Amino acid sequence: MTETSKHYTPIVGTLGYILSEDHQEVLLVHRNFRDDDQHLGKYNGLGGKLEAYEDVATGMKREIKEEADIDVVDMQMRGTINWTGFGPNGEDWLGFIFLITKWKGTPLSENEEGELGWHSLEGIMDLPIWEGDRHFLPLVFDQDPRAFHGIMPYDNDKPKSWNFVRI
Repeated sequence: MTETSKHYTPIVGTLGYILSEDHQEVLLVHRNFRDDDQHLGKYNGLGGKLEAYEDVATGMKREIKEEADIDVVDMQMRGTINWTGFGPNGEDWLGFIFLITKWKGTPLSENEEGELGWHSLEGIMDLPIWEGDRHFLPLVFDQDPRAFHGIMPYDNDKPKSWNFVRI
């Protein structure tokens, strides 16, 4: 079977970036608690796999509640990314990327994956993040109202390419 004829059955997930009240910082998880975590040592937004009974917005809100114990009040879908061959198992993921601009509650300081903390938007690229995140994170936080839709094939934990459109 060639790459173009392979049946595409991605894992569908959400990834959310929570802004501070002044929109100068973002809440990230430092994935440092589980030795078997494919994200070990990396900083990331919050999110996870969509449940069969959920739409993507409901799934994002559930993940934020589970991982940070806050309630989403306002969020925008900033884009989608098709990550093919991602991680040590070469999984295909279809991710829905959200920016959470209003929320209620006090975020947890940690969850089962790692420590939660506020980080300057200006310094996010200085953190140990996935190499591929450096390509799409500027699109999450920019002022362009259009959603982006990208493809980022991976090979050996490295992105092979990055292409996107905005509509």
